Amino acid sequence: MGPVNVWRWSLWGLLLSLLCSSCLGSPSPSVAPEKRAGSQGLRFRLAGFPRKPFEGRVEIQRAGEWGTICDDDFTLQAAHILCRELGFTEATGWTHSAKYGPGTGRIWLDNLSCSGTEQSVTECASRGWGNSDCTHDEDAGVICKDQRLPGFSDSNVIEVEHHLQVEEVRLRPAVGRGRRPLPVTEGLVEVRLPDGWSKVCDKGWSAHNSHVVCGMLGFPSEKRVNTAFYRLLAQRQQHSFGLHGVVCVGTEAHLSLCSLEFYRTNDTTRCPGGAPAVVSCVPGPLYAASSGQKKQQQSKLQEEARVRLKGGAHPGEGRVEVLKAGTWGTVCDRKWDLQAASVVCRELGFGSAREALSGARMGQGMGAIHLSEVRCSGQEPSLWKCPHKNITAEDCSHGQDAGVRCNLPYTGVETRIRLSGGRSRHEGRVEVQIGGPGPLRWGLICGDDWGTLEAMVACRQLGLGYANHGLQETWYWDSGNITEVVMSGVRCTGTELSLDQCAHHGTHIACKRTETRFTAGVICSETASDLLLHSALVQETAYIEDRPLHMLYCAAEENCLSHSARSANWPYGHRRLLRFSSQIHNLGRADFRPKAGRHSWVWHECHGHYHSMDIFTHYDILTPNGTKVAEGHKASFCLEDTECQEDVSKRYECANFGEQGITVGCWDLYRHDIDCQWIDITDVKPGNYILQVVINPNFEVAESDFTNNAMKCNCKYDGHRIWVHNCHIGDAFSEEANKRFERYPGQTSNQII
Repeated sequence: MGPVNVWRWSLWGLLLSLLCSSCLGSPSPSVAPEKRAGSQGLRFRLAGFPRKPFEGRVEIQRAGEWGTICDDDFTLQAAHILCRELGFTEATGWTHSAKYGPGTGRIWLDNLSCSGTEQSVTECASRGWGNSDCTHDEDAGVICKDQRLPGFSDSNVIEVEHHLQVEEVRLRPAVGRGRRPLPVTEGLVEVRLPDGWSKVCDKGWSAHNSHVVCGMLGFPSEKRVNTAFYRLLAQRQQHSFGLHGVVCVGTEAHLSLCSLEFYRTNDTTRCPGGAPAVVSCVPGPLYAASSGQKKQQQSKLQEEARVRLKGGAHPGEGRVEVLKAGTWGTVCDRKWDLQAASVVCRELGFGSAREALSGARMGQGMGAIHLSEVRCSGQEPSLWKCPHKNITAEDCSHGQDAGVRCNLPYTGVETRIRLSGGRSRHEGRVEVQIGGPGPLRWGLICGDDWGTLEAMVACRQLGLGYANHGLQETWYWDSGNITEVVMSGVRCTGTELSLDQCAHHGTHIACKRTETRFTAGVICSETASDLLLHSALVQETAYIEDRPLHMLYCAAEENCLSHSARSANWPYGHRRLLRFSSQIHNLGRADFRPKAGRHSWVWHECHGHYHSMDIFTHYDILTPNGTKVAEGHKASFCLEDTECQEDVSKRYECANFGEQGITVGCWDLYRHDIDCQWIDITDVKPGNYILQVVINPNFEVAESDFTNNAMKCNCKYDGHRIWVHNCHIGDAFSEEANKRFERYPGQTSNQII
């Protein structure tokens, strides 16, 4: 018997389910009868690709006709109602812009508005059945909790096409034995069907097909492969084929979105005149095989970078930010879909998009929103090549910032690290696997110099997100029978994918404290804070004040003046201070909390407050070549929510020994007239300088992103006045803009004016 087309089976499955339902009647579920009565005459199902059994595009059958729901005004409350209609306990999320592919037929509901208490979707407000101004590009979907309602007897069609879905794809190397380097970039294409893994017939196989497969496996592009060699090899082996007739356009984010034909189990003739499909992929910069190739690709990517991801807990995910006129800004999620998200992912060296995120799921950005209504075909080399709208602040808010989750190559790094002794899988003593070519063994890491940056890499390698804490003592966690320290001197920048990419002592172990109680541990979290200084406010508020010494006793006690102040003629004379306001926003997805508990905060009688961190901010005056000529610092004496966004409530207020911190969506304002909110420039000579402000300089508290913790400004001092201009966050400028910053007129001269 010949191959059967996927769509023909879909229609037979639907017809069969309809006939069974009409013959047997609707069974009586054990849920409240009012719920079923409200939906009388309606049937529901989940459809689309790629998806799991509890998620998909919502389709409703009314008057014998299947249709969809428009995503306009759709909310989680509506998703809850629909998931219960489908027999699930609740919804965990919802999707827009036809994430699971556009449906067909009528769009039954538009502007659907539910409170979440309705027994049926028919009780929710809408424009009325069949009254819609949407297209199927706006079809809504739901993600339900994978838990069924007790006693639910399902008369709905939930998975008409489940047995025909391609769930996963992998490459199986055809040659070579022993330990192969990961990721696998070339091999025979295999797809996982309900019956197991099967190969794909290569008749009609195209570069577009390879492009889609590589994208699913986390690679940005494909390359030509020696098919003659593989065909010769295939003649000596037996192959099981499950799929043929694959036709992709090349822009699909998943192979299931291509036209496919499946072999039936009793087919006797498989792939006549053909062979197994073979694909070879090109890895992105993070996954390049050789270190030289990796550095070359990374430097090229950084030089040309006009798109980046921020706020993601894992590689290849985050809020999308784009560079325009030297300033980074976000993308509005209107019409944001898998095609646009895939363009971003491939541009950054990953595969196609696994998910297009809306509603600031990766945290809200700050500043400009550069793009809206981005419409990509999926073939563009950059997001900037896609049609889009330039918008104003009134058109979109940061609550609508777009994000992505990209497909990543499988590297196996998570198998070489584990945690032991913790109360949950997110914490414990770090154990790493070493060895080879000899036998592999597990061991501990020396706790010397182990800190937040090293812990961040460990948590990332474990797939557990960010590090809340990096611990140098782990005596309270039992390590079982693992007692050998196998790694020491670990020093990471925080961006590595695994600990073996960090600098360390190699095979020679040098550990000051050799007991197992002094070995490295971590506490990981899926979310983290992210502090960002409002640089424009620094520029607007900077000024010089000559303050009498008799008013600076408290400041001297807290070491907020330069060293020469100790030998001043107290209480006579004055100190010259550069003052400015600093407004520090938390753009992350977790509150910023001091590392030290309240029991260890230090009371400062002079100013009448508690210090919860030794150093919260560094203030420096630098020469153009980076030499420090003056410095200041800010202990977090009053870390609190000064103001918040409209929809966020304040949580931290340090008065009366209150809790200290900065809530997500809030900011802490240190006004220019607060004690120690300055740099003592009494000894600074007139000239051209750089003002630098660094938040959380010692990485004492974990953040999702440390690259935006530094701010720089040009400043010119003539001995009487100071001009502060061109303030920007350290990573906010393009390479060209940074070169202009370093070479502005007079910058290289420090002569007295």
